Amino acid sequence: MTEQDGNDVELEDLKGVGAKTAEKLTDAGYDDLMSIATMSSGDLGELADLGEKKSQKIITAARQELDLGFETGKDKYETQKEMRKITTGSPDFDEMLGGGVETQSITEFYGEYGSAKTQLSHQLSVNVQRPEEEGGLERGVVFIDTEDTFTPLRIEQMAEEAGLDVDEALDNIHVARAYNSDHQMLLADEAQDICQQEDIGLIVVDSLTAQFRADYVGRGELAPRQQKLNRHMNTLLRLANSHNAAVVVTNQVMSNPDQMFGDPTKAIGGHIVAHNSAVRVYLRKGKKDKRVGRLVDSPYMPEGETIFRITDGGIVDAT
Repeated sequence: MTEQDGNDVELEDLKGVGAKTAEKLTDAGYDDLMSIATMSSGDLGELADLGEKKSQKIITAARQELDLGFETGKDKYETQKEMRKITTGSPDFDEMLGGGVETQSITEFYGEYGSAKTQLSHQLSVNVQRPEEEGGLERGVVFIDTEDTFTPLRIEQMAEEAGLDVDEALDNIHVARAYNSDHQMLLADEAQDICQQEDIGLIVVDSLTAQFRADYVGRGELAPRQQKLNRHMNTLLRLANSHNAAVVVTNQVMSNPDQMFGDPTKAIGGHIVAHNSAVRVYLRKGKKDKRVGRLVDSPYMPEGETIFRITDGGIVDAT
């Protein structure tokens, strides 16, 4: 059951949805109209074992209930006024991002090993729990861990530095280890259910492409890999929009041999990841405990660069 504009709408009330189909959708975590309305007919058909024609009918019915479609620029402006931002811990970093990591979109941090991708994931998982006046949202976290990088001890250190109760901070983070790309996509689907039950303000995937690279090896596997990765990114974007949450993905890099000048490093995932990420930040190592973050892409902020430090208590300005 879902509530829209004060009216309770049962899934069974949608045209084409019977009790059996409603049960399948609910079991898969799709018990709200928004998640159904933003699915493709192919995904819905696979999920609920339906034909494409019937799937499209259900999706259309959900969209009609929600009055989805064109809206004015003013309507869009009102929606974006609900956007919130999470501090990185470094005011300089926040300034480069336009105030912090935004809800309603995907932010990608990519870089080599040791460039602070996982450190940022942990820091944001703590900071989202802080009060709004301290750059937080006072909301919980879903953390999909694909490389066994989640470290409770690091959360403890950062939570203590932030003045949070350590046990509560850890309880507010829902962690799952993804063992392959299919499992990773399933966990993203299950995150929908957690977001329905808990007040989740941040979804982290650390790292986004590691399992896809392991499961799809060679040029012949590139097309199916990118198709699945696109579906995965679309699921994450739906979560961001449906729950006014921030989605943060970390990503691995590779060297581009075709580039003759400048830094040849580029993110894995190609255009699929680039087009689905509203904000992209390239991270690299600096001297000692310093790291460099370069804003590569943003809807409204210019390209920029900042230096920050990693301390025992978390991420801070370099100076």
